[in-house]
Amino acid sequence: MGKLTLALLSGGVSSEREVSLNSGDQVFEALDKDKYQIIRYDPKTDLARLVQEAPSIDAALIILHGPYGEDGTVQGLLELLGIPYQGSGVLGSAVAMNKLAAKYLFEKAGLPVPPYIALQKGDPLDPAGWEKQLGLPLVIKPNEAGSSVGMSIVKSADAIASAVDKAFAHDATILLEGYIEGIELTGGVIGNRELLALPLIEIIPDDQHEFFDYEAKYTAGVTQEICPARIDDQTTATAQAYAKIAHSALFCKGYSRTDMILKDNRIFVLETNTIPGMTATSLLPQAAKVAGYSFSRLLDQLITLCIEEHQGRR
Repeated sequence: MGKLTLALLSGGVSSEREVSLNSGDQVFEALDKDKYQIIRYDPKTDLARLVQEAPSIDAALIILHGPYGEDGTVQGLLELLGIPYQGSGVLGSAVAMNKLAAKYLFEKAGLPVPPYIALQKGDPLDPAGWEKQLGLPLVIKPNEAGSSVGMSIVKSADAIASAVDKAFAHDATILLEGYIEGIELTGGVIGNRELLALPLIEIIPDDQHEFFDYEAKYTAGVTQEICPARIDDQTTATAQAYAKIAHSALFCKGYSRTDMILKDNRIFVLETNTIPGMTATSLLPQAAKVAGYSFSRLLDQLITLCIEEHQGRR
């Protein structure tokens, strides 16, 4: 069998463009050049070329984050072009990116989520009412941004208005959540119909960071990531089951990574990432490595899953 022609998409136009480009570079280096002929595309500049060259492409790796990459838009284009691609389809990508839609589906599936309020731009401000309903601290974040962009933790009612403005700078819909202080966990899942739950990772930002924010995610040495997480077997099994349920509830395919908080032996589901960070030291590849998958083998598996899913739907 000859080499597969693989389209590698990274860059894009979201606030996470630089993260995407870096991930794309590392994915390119990790891909087996004996198996793949790799053509790189930046959706910011190369969509016309991608459309033109689509008939010669066997599969695509989407290494994009945030709007216009992780939200179903690029996935829809690839569907129209008939190109298999790793990860979730248009529906799963869209609902996972929309935190409010994801919460509705999590609740429907019986997953515990933190208490929350959704706000639209132009809604009246009611800090006292929000504090009464959700308590303090509050987590305030855009509905459809990634990598904790625009997110704040506020500890006083006086700080709510500025945090709301910060979140609205990134989205017309924002979420206010009751803050849950506990152990941050993330659980990866691989598969289409038969799902493999990867070992859990425990995330510990340093003392300068209240949560796993953009800087904590992407600055070397800022965050301690422990895999497997230091929790008991029963709690581990529950969290892994929640990651699988979240994956299925959001109509995900291929792989996903679900973020959770453990407090007083209770796990709360926060959100699911359909294109989690994809450098060799990113969270999902770290968990996959503990499960026996090298970064190169993980990429091979995602490509195999996407081609199988595409052929099954045809």
